[in-house]
Amino acid sequence: MHPPIDTHACVARLVQLYEQLTPAQLPLLEDYYALDARFKDPFNDVRGVPAIRAIFAHMFESLEQPRFIVTQRLVQDDRAFLQWEFHFRLKRWRAQVPQCIRGATLVHFDAQGRVTLHRDYWDPAEELYEKLPVLGALMRWLRKAGAAPLPHPHRCSPPSDR
Repeated sequence: MHPPIDTHACVARLVQLYEQLTPAQLPLLEDYYALDARFKDPFNDVRGVPAIRAIFAHMFESLEQPRFIVTQRLVQDDRAFLQWEFHFRLKRWRAQVPQCIRGATLVHFDAQGRVTLHRDYWDPAEELYEKLPVLGALMRWLRKAGAAPLPHPHRCSPPSDR
């Protein structure tokens, strides 16, 4: 039987990887992810280190200066929840405008301290689609149309004498 992993140490190591990730470090992903790890985000649902490596490689090919900043960590047992900001510039549209997506990642670790599940949670409609010219207007309209109405302020009635 394996001794319990030090999840806090595993998380610190993983956060350091994410915050300092470069294309040259992509071959190191197998040191951080189990061979059959699952990665899921709003666009991808893959298994295995080669597929996960391809997602990060595509990120570096498609975006300028992508970088993660982990802003909060919650650790319990063999899992962690990481809140983050993802900063980048688009290569093909408004390349001079810095972009930021805010989201979170749930990670599960195996007995060797490698990630078995990496699940990203972020809202592509709010964080990405609303920033695009034509699609953005539609997404903002849909969000407004689907929002609950705000309560109207009521005038205070004078207290009744009962």
